Amino acid sequence: MSRRSLRRAGLAVAATGTAAVLAAAPAMAHHCFVPMYSLDAPASANWFPLTAQDGAGFEGYVTECDAAVDAGYAALHAAGLPVGIKIFEKMTIGDPKHEGRMNPNGANGAGLEYFEAGSELPFQMVGTWIEGAASVDCSAV
Repeated sequence: MSRRSLRRAGLAVAATGTAAVLAAAPAMAHHCFVPMYSLDAPASANWFPLTAQDGAGFEGYVTECDAAVDAGYAALHAAGLPVGIKIFEKMTIGDPKHEGRMNPNGANGAGLEYFEAGSELPFQMVGTWIEGAASVDCSAV
């Protein structure tokens, strides 16, 4: 197997595992989130933000240089994907009593998302960020 093939396989495994980590812990109590398309989004005490870089870190993927971080976020912007997600910590929006109700537009990639509705957005976000970051040779920077 070539080095590039090994890298791609490793990225796929890392992205899948990271998305599972992103989804599992917060989703146990609160299964809704909104995508963040800017790292400069306003902060709120009710929302727990996780950036794509945070998600990669959960998998043990750490960049060695700022150029790799920038490349990861550039890849997300080029793909039209969010740079992070915000998980609402107080309750599940649209289902505060945990009755299984969901917004009919949830998990459509455009706004309020639900882990339980099969949203692929966290998987896509983390995988794209890792792929972009891994494309930079930090030893040459």
